[in-house]
Amino acid sequence: MRFILDPKPVDSEPVTDVAIAHALLRQAGEGKIGPTVRISVPGSPTAAFGRSDVRRPGFASAAEACRALAFAPIVRGAGGRVAAYTEKTLVIDHVSPDSDPGTGMRDRFRDYGALITAVLAELGVDARVGAVPGEYCPGEYSINAGGLTKLVGTAQRVVRGAWLFSAVVVVGDGPTLRSALPVIHNRLELPFRRQSVGSVAEEVPGVQVDDVASTLMRHYARMTDVEIDTLDDATRGRAESLQADHRVGREGEVRRPA
Repeated sequence: MRFILDPKPVDSEPVTDVAIAHALLRQAGEGKIGPTVRISVPGSPTAAFGRSDVRRPGFASAAEACRALAFAPIVRGAGGRVAAYTEKTLVIDHVSPDSDPGTGMRDRFRDYGALITAVLAELGVDARVGAVPGEYCPGEYSINAGGLTKLVGTAQRVVRGAWLFSAVVVVGDGPTLRSALPVIHNRLELPFRRQSVGSVAEEVPGVQVDDVASTLMRHYARMTDVEIDTLDDATRGRAESLQADHRVGREGEVRRPA
């Protein structure tokens, strides 16, 4: 399987990261690439809104609050509600061609949830699959610590001929997220409980993003042949053309997705 490792951000604009995932998904749907996993680290604090958030009356106010909190507002490609993350986060985007991408959604949530839970358990976390009360971007396949705090959010997107499975592993900066997320949720008028936010480093002090990434790669290597690749110019160019689909204007306007 092809793996693209981006331990350092390829661009200072957070919108670039989600556009790259979108570009990979489109390329997979067009049959231009096979199964591909991109593992990356955000370049700066980001608030990634779901399309349903964009339609809420408080979205423009929430985007303004993000900027005031030094979080760049973007619209993510995968489903779900707003999530926030910083440079102490690991983002995993897996795309694959599939003639019937909608059929296996629940299986993917289950299988990748088990994979990431095993990775965190190896690092010493009491990791479990399941939502915790009042969490951001709630979902039954979130990954939590001891049933108390959310550590990983997972989401999917399907297009004709391909699927995207995305996971965001919060490794550090738990206090920063516990300060920002209540403000954003309040503007959107969404329920949220501050104590639901956790981080891997708060469960196992000293764990870094690189530790999670290397452990994840070991687990992948047990399941499949690992082919390390770089982000190619064709994908970069496609991502550049898709950035506008994920960018939030100063007045909260967002272009319809491609």
